[in-house]
Amino acid sequence: MTDDIEFGVDRRTVLGTLAGIGGSALAGCSAFERETDGQTSNLDGDAARELATEFAPTLYFDANEPWFPTDPRPYASERDGETVVTGFDALDGYHEQYRDGDPPKPTVFYNAVEYEESPLAVVQFWFYSVFDQFTTNFHWHDWEVLHVFVDTETDEPQLYVASSHSRSVPNNEFLDPDLELVPRILSELGSHSSALSVNDVPDRFQRVAIENLLADITNTAIEGIADLADLEIPLAYGLPRDEGSRLPFLVPEYEGVPIYDHERLPAVTRGSLIDGDLTIRSYDALTSPPTDLPTRETGLVFRHREREADADIEYSLVPSSELEHIAAFTGPQLSFEFTVPDVVEDAIAGHITTTGVPWSQPRYGNPAADISVPNHRTALADRYDAIGEAAPINSVIARITETVTTDDAPENEGLTTTEATVESVVLLESDPEAVPTFGGVAVVQDVPAGEHRLTVNGAGQAPHSERIAVADDGTPTAAGVGGEIPLVARDRATKLEIGGEKAATDLSAVALEDDFAGRLYESPVDGNDAVYVHAGGAYTTEVRDSDDAIGAYRVNPTPGGESTVRIERPETGKASLATFVADIADETRAEIAAVGDGDDADRDGGSSNAVNGLERALAAVVEAARTAAERARDSERDTANKQLATVAERLQRVERRLAEASDDVPEPLSNAVQNRMEQADRRTEQARNTQKHSADN
Repeated sequence: MTDDIEFGVDRRTVLGTLAGIGGSALAGCSAFERETDGQTSNLDGDAARELATEFAPTLYFDANEPWFPTDPRPYASERDGETVVTGFDALDGYHEQYRDGDPPKPTVFYNAVEYEESPLAVVQFWFYSVFDQFTTNFHWHDWEVLHVFVDTETDEPQLYVASSHSRSVPNNEFLDPDLELVPRILSELGSHSSALSVNDVPDRFQRVAIENLLADITNTAIEGIADLADLEIPLAYGLPRDEGSRLPFLVPEYEGVPIYDHERLPAVTRGSLIDGDLTIRSYDALTSPPTDLPTRETGLVFRHREREADADIEYSLVPSSELEHIAAFTGPQLSFEFTVPDVVEDAIAGHITTTGVPWSQPRYGNPAADISVPNHRTALADRYDAIGEAAPINSVIARITETVTTDDAPENEGLTTTEATVESVVLLESDPEAVPTFGGVAVVQDVPAGEHRLTVNGAGQAPHSERIAVADDGTPTAAGVGGEIPLVARDRATKLEIGGEKAATDLSAVALEDDFAGRLYESPVDGNDAVYVHAGGAYTTEVRDSDDAIGAYRVNPTPGGESTVRIERPETGKASLATFVADIADETRAEIAAVGDGDDADRDGGSSNAVNGLERALAAVVEAARTAAERARDSERDTANKQLATVAERLQRVERRLAEASDDVPEPLSNAVQNRMEQADRRTEQARNTQKHSADN
């Protein structure tokens, strides 16, 4: 923070950044209680115009952006006595007028209100685009907004709030911006999500401060989830393509064909949409994540016509009251599909088909309703009685990674996870809008308490789906395992189906562990379920029933083999666990035997005996574990437990034999033996402690 002060940052900004103002508040929580905010009234025409002119932002667009802020009124029509703007009219009319480098009617709308009995005013800048094309989020019409909170006694700006993708994603916000700095907006390609730029590099987004470069947001980092404590990045959507992330865009379709082929859009061509270098036809059309997507480049720059500055386009500043006669922005459904890995593949289709009118939204009259960072609201509440305190609500947070094989394991028998190479999209069943990740982080805010299904899709990756329970206490919920959700490239994915109509046990939960990567998946289940696994892994599948009894199964898919692996009749209890121990020990015995059967010409008798001794020790585990499973199925509890005690003793012998044979067993296999025997030891202990023998008793 010292560097920030030396480079002239306002003291309140230093106090109000990641350290937090007015005590800690959970990241991802709602920052408002609307009923506690004061009433607002519209500023009169001259005062509103003066405020809007003073803070009229400069807008920076991507070099590939096709839809710029414009005036929707030329596309309005009458329907049933109301004025509406249809998606077909707006999109086709815009492109009919569009000339390269000269977009039609560049316009920004403004609305200015003041909080009654308070020296706090807010000027809103509303940007209308005729279409939104962004990965799976695309729809007719698009409204984005920048709120500028201003103290009317000092004329100093207090807070910038720039709208992100949806109310489910934290906005891009900056507390106590420099009075001399004109607000700058970096508009995301296609989606027009608004990132802020407040530092000395006007056309680039900077998430965190470095050296003498100020961060462009003062959003807080993740708090309240210990497993994600290492993610110290501020929670805001930001501008991922400007941060080196790669985002594939989809071609929007209507009634099964691309919109540029629709008869009602004669002026719209393939070239009217986002460039093909950034576009794919569908997420599942790729076998692996794309690696050649270009990152962001700055294109056209817009400024208010009364401001003296370098820019490509001058825009008009128009009061939004001139639009309030428009009742609706309409358009038919543009569906997208989210693949969900059930036993029977299904899809969740649905999205906002268009956008609502700004003047019917709570934030239009009460801009504080759009503050998404609790500490920012707390800061304003400390300064102005008109602003209510932050009220935490529920959120879901996860880090999306990618699953790959590890060199520490035998070939195709162990995994690790790495940072995601492309951004993904997340859909919560309670929210009709998909949420994009930023830097591999997924955040969904304002989640109703209760049970939910969370689905993650990524280009070229198999889908991930899990069920999560969200409490109603404002505590962030970490999805995945420890807040991490690893995805699998489609060309390395095997579908693991668990259960079926003839399942012996009513399962309540399923978990999946790789020998090297550890636990990769866990989720409650409802009936049958499925998960995609990397074919280069070696897995322990753990199942639980409604009585919390545990079962385990060994799953070892083969790359290029069957596309689906099934556990038809999952069971829990001693028999299941003992059988698993026998299976994993026998699998390992066979691999050790292959080492012992190799060329012994360069190996003395002692080392050969060590390998053979390890094989015999593993065979002894197999024998005892199979006997324990048989006794459990015969309901011979005491005999089964005696056999399990023998298994535990023989596993210790395996550990000693492994140490003796360490020089003759390849290191990756030695690592695998150690990891598997730790797994076997844990499952043996669970088998000894469970009261359930098998599915029949």
